[in-house]
Amino acid sequence: MPTASEIEQQVAREAERRNRLGVPAFAGGILYLLSGIITASTLNGAPSVGLLQGLAPALRGEANPVESPRAAEVKFFSHHATSLIGASVLAAVAIASLTLVLLLLVDATRFRRPQTWVAARPLILVGGIALAVISVGHQAVLAIETHNFAVGHDFSNHAVDNALTKGTANVVSQYFDLLAGLAVAVAMIVIMLNAMRVGLVTRWMGVLGIFTGVLIFLPIGGATLEVVPAFWLVAMGILYVGKWPNGQPPAWESGEARPWPTRAQMREAAAGPQPALASGAGDVTPAPSKPSSGRSSRKRRRGSRG
Repeated sequence: MPTASEIEQQVAREAERRNRLGVPAFAGGILYLLSGIITASTLNGAPSVGLLQGLAPALRGEANPVESPRAAEVKFFSHHATSLIGASVLAAVAIASLTLVLLLLVDATRFRRPQTWVAARPLILVGGIALAVISVGHQAVLAIETHNFAVGHDFSNHAVDNALTKGTANVVSQYFDLLAGLAVAVAMIVIMLNAMRVGLVTRWMGVLGIFTGVLIFLPIGGATLEVVPAFWLVAMGILYVGKWPNGQPPAWESGEARPWPTRAQMREAAAGPQPALASGAGDVTPAPSKPSSGRSSRKRRRGSRG
């Protein structure tokens, strides 16, 4: 159990780190979205090879055509390598910002909840750095392979596959990208779950952070869903600079865990305490009346006849 002095020092260190990371987090979100926009707009112009185009050599009786129908696609990647590498650099900067944001969050969470998985910090550190480097490295490898294809003399299906996916450098970079993305996703899910438990982030921000980790590992949806990680980073930047709507979560200022109330607890708080019954208002049962004696009954009957 940390002392009051240790809590005060921890809160001061966290406040200093938040002030330094607020703007980078905000900028990282903008850069991540811009990277997705550049990539999507570049790839929209890529030539597509439909089913008929792909089967055209076979229909002509060419099992191994001299020039693959996908040769134009490889040349397109070669000619637009600069745009794709630029987009990957922006994404790498955004991932570096994401890594720094999560490192602060996991340190603050572990201080308030020491049983948080200890491997989350090294996992996000190594995975984040590796993912940022590989995002640029993979595009650089693709640029080299497609350039060699474009200036070469072999335009067969085998050469196309090597240039885009099956080359040794491509395969190695894809495996490293998969492992790094998995490390970031697992660490981010753990960090967000525990940050919600101690009250450092709101529930919807925690759920959005978990979804962000999944999207980084499985980049589904293209530029459309890339707005989710971008929005999460911008929101964390707002939280870190202290401009969060309705004020900062109390756990940041107290240095202690302040879990968010459950829905049942919020409903009870909204309903308020039940009013107590007033004394004697409804719990008093009438006392049984005493049976009247026979003599008094006879007197009443005589009086009524008289």
